[in-house]
Amino acid sequence: MERAQLSASAVVARAAELADADGLASVSLTAVARSLGVRPPSLYEHVRDLAALRDGVTVLALDELAGLIGDGVLGRSRGEALLGYCEAHRTYAREHPGRWESLQRRAGAAAVGSDAARRMVRVIDAVLHGYGIPDGDRTHATRVLGGAVRGFLELERIGSFAHSDPAPDRSWDELLDSLHFLLVHWREREPLRREETRD
Repeated sequence: MERAQLSASAVVARAAELADADGLASVSLTAVARSLGVRPPSLYEHVRDLAALRDGVTVLALDELAGLIGDGVLGRSRGEALLGYCEAHRTYAREHPGRWESLQRRAGAAAVGSDAARRMVRVIDAVLHGYGIPDGDRTHATRVLGGAVRGFLELERIGSFAHSDPAPDRSWDELLDSLHFLLVHWREREPLRREETRD
C-alpha cells in the first residue's frame, strides 16, 4: 500500500489483520508501519498513538460483532434471540481471535463512546427486552450475560477445556440453557444472604 493511500480506517484494518494473525500484543505502530511499507512516523498522521490504534481495533470489532449479532437476532425473541446473540460471539471469537481479544481489554473513552459501542448496547437491549427484563436491571443482566459468554469463550480460546471430557460444545449448550433459564426467571431470583453489606 502506498503512503498516499493511507487513512485511519486502512491503518486500523491492517492492525486488526495483524491481531488476528499473531495476537493483539503483536500490534505496534512499528509492526503496522512495516506491513504497510511505510515508516512509523507516517502513521501519526492517522492515529495518535498505540492506545488509539488498539482502540480503533476495538471499535472495528464492536461494529463487526454488533452486525453479526443483529443478523443473528433479527426477527427472533427470547431463547432464539439469546442463541443468536451467543453464537454470534462464539463465531466471531473463532474467526477473528485478535479482534475478539481487543474486546477483552479496557477500552479508551473514544471507543466506549463510539457509535459501534452504542450499536452493541442496542442489540443487547433487544435480546433482553424479549425476556421482559426491567429497565433498572438491564445493566446487571447485560453484565451477567456478557461475563458468562466472554468468560467461557476466553477459557475455550486458551485451551482450558482441552484436558477433560465432555467436549466444550456440550458445556456451551449447558451454559446457554442456564442463561435462558436465568433470564426467564429473572424476577423470581432470591438474593443470597450476605454477612457484610457493600457501601
